[in-house]
Amino acid sequence: MKKVYILILLLSVILCNSKLQAQEKNYKEGSTWSVSFVKANANMGKDYLNSLKGTWKAVHDEAVKEGIIVSYKILSGMASNPEDWDIMLMVEYKSLASIEGNDDKWDAIYKNIVGNDESMKKLNETRANMRSIYGGKLLREIIYK
Repeated sequence: MKKVYILILLLSVILCNSKLQAQEKNYKEGSTWSVSFVKANANMGKDYLNSLKGTWKAVHDEAVKEGIIVSYKILSGMASNPEDWDIMLMVEYKSLASIEGNDDKWDAIYKNIVGNDESMKKLNETRANMRSIYGGKLLREIIYK
């Protein structure tokens, strides 16, 4: 009977240990990405991408220099159906917390590169005729251990 109790105790320890191991994360959370999905209007893809080079790229280059963001990317591809996006704008932040508290820095960058509120309004109106914004997401990069 003593052997049965020892066997049950051993099995309990093994089962509990395996459950604890299954709950451990074998990854860590890396940088945070802000991703926007854009659909260029008919025959406006090149114009829209050229528009981004003059301001969006310049703004994000400066944000990298100032340490507000880690990096950025623009991805372009064919839409998989008529309702699908075809341009992805990605901005990498060091962490979720690093997104907060930089409004004054962003405002200064935009004012320096784009100009005053009237210039920003004109730029937004021009771009609104070139594309539709399909939405965005805030994502965490997963890095396996």
